[in-house]
Amino acid sequence: MNAKIRISLYSVTAIMLAACTGMLGEAPAPPATTPTATSTAATLDDYKRALAQRIVAVNSTQVYVGRPQALLRAVIVLKYFVNADGQLLRADVLRTNRDRKAEATALAALRRAAPFPKPDSRFLHRGEVELAESWLFNDDGRFQLRSVAEQQMDE
Repeated sequence: MNAKIRISLYSVTAIMLAACTGMLGEAPAPPATTPTATSTAATLDDYKRALAQRIVAVNSTQVYVGRPQALLRAVIVLKYFVNADGQLLRADVLRTNRDRKAEATALAALRRAAPFPKPDSRFLHRGEVELAESWLFNDDGRFQLRSVAEQQMDE
């Protein structure tokens, strides 16, 4: 292949890859931790967002990138408990529209992301941290977590 054509193809490929990267968004940074794997989150809300970023990173193929659609397929709210070592102790469905597949996806995504960074001892109550997170499901079955999601579309 002629050198000019090859350079042109490389240039077009580089431009297309750069455009795709912008459309996909950046992967969330892993939660910051100390050398003992303890979260450096200053507040409980920061810790919750760090866990949401971990859940999104671990389950990236199931996450919708961009603004969630106006009318969501399902909103699943899970309450879950993390112990002092960052282990997921249990999870309960707090809110559902009875979409069993979405419930199962949310619970599986949470379990796959464990263990989590250890919570700061200030956040512990009786040796555990209680958190709640909302999974926002689009029609295609992919989700975002409310703690780190963009604003939902209007209509």
